[in-house]
Amino acid sequence: MNELENKILETIQKDKLIENGDKLVLGVSGGPDSMCMLNVLKNILRNCKEGPTPVAIIVAHVNHMIRDEAKDDEDYVRAYCEKNGIDFYSKSIDIQKIANNSKIGVEEAGRNARYEFFDEVLEKTGANKIAIAHNKNDKVETIIMNAMRGTGVSGLKGIEAKRGKYIRPLIECERSEIEEYCEQYALNPRIDKTNFENEYTRNKIRNIAIPFIKAEFNPNIIETLNRLSKLVCEEEEYIEKQVQKAYGELALEENDSQIVLDLKKFNKQEKVIKSKLVLYTITRLFNTSKGIERIHIEDIIKLCGNNVGNKYLTPNKKIKVLVKNHKIYFIKQI
Repeated sequence: MNELENKILETIQKDKLIENGDKLVLGVSGGPDSMCMLNVLKNILRNCKEGPTPVAIIVAHVNHMIRDEAKDDEDYVRAYCEKNGIDFYSKSIDIQKIANNSKIGVEEAGRNARYEFFDEVLEKTGANKIAIAHNKNDKVETIIMNAMRGTGVSGLKGIEAKRGKYIRPLIECERSEIEEYCEQYALNPRIDKTNFENEYTRNKIRNIAIPFIKAEFNPNIIETLNRLSKLVCEEEEYIEKQVQKAYGELALEENDSQIVLDLKKFNKQEKVIKSKLVLYTITRLFNTSKGIERIHIEDIIKLCGNNVGNKYLTPNKKIKVLVKNHKIYFIKQI
């Protein structure tokens, strides 16, 4: 194995991204990152005795139907898979149409469509993990975007190596290393020219902000923010343990339709624990906290501080938070 493959194997083993018996769906666009991931995992998993031995790797590709070259991208990935005996699944989705109908950005529509298709392939094939080709540069770009949006300390984690069924084997690799690897193995990946256009926020950060920071302030900004991410992850891990401990002491009732917490004990917590408890409780009830913003958390904490009354609010259409009889009710709306 070469240097990059060794680095990726270390990440896999350190973070336990892949274990014996795993069946992996790889999201592959045909670009440098995903083709590097595909080629590396193929080599590691088939040839490395020290590495994990999954049952199979499967490739999932989404044709966004936006660029004229999209069909060529699909054909390129399919040809690689056929040559290497890898199962290949693809789907053509009119992302622009979805974005228009849903009144959301093209980037968001594309991401939603990709992850939905990856889940489809996972269910169809009996796989248990989905590998995404995010790299260290992507993580840093996400940290900067989150900082500008004011998403809080958690946003400074950026992109994690493992989150549920999603794994990111390339998360410790810089984009330059990936491009060198593709050249070394003559992969000739497809290049999405829209990555060089500065229409979207991420592209502006990638093509304008980071090069400017490197030139004027810190040439090692990628590694610096990556270290920050690791520090935040360590601190968040500790806080999460405290939140879980507090939840165990506060939870009075938990079922599929509602969770009830002890109001008096909740109000005695530090504010940072209160905020995390709200998110943790909602996530337990809905398996996600998507749609819950800082203002909703602040409103819930304020509501609890009132102590009495049958007041309630709806952070989104699916949740009702009710405070009465010295209890906090998180209720799933039908």
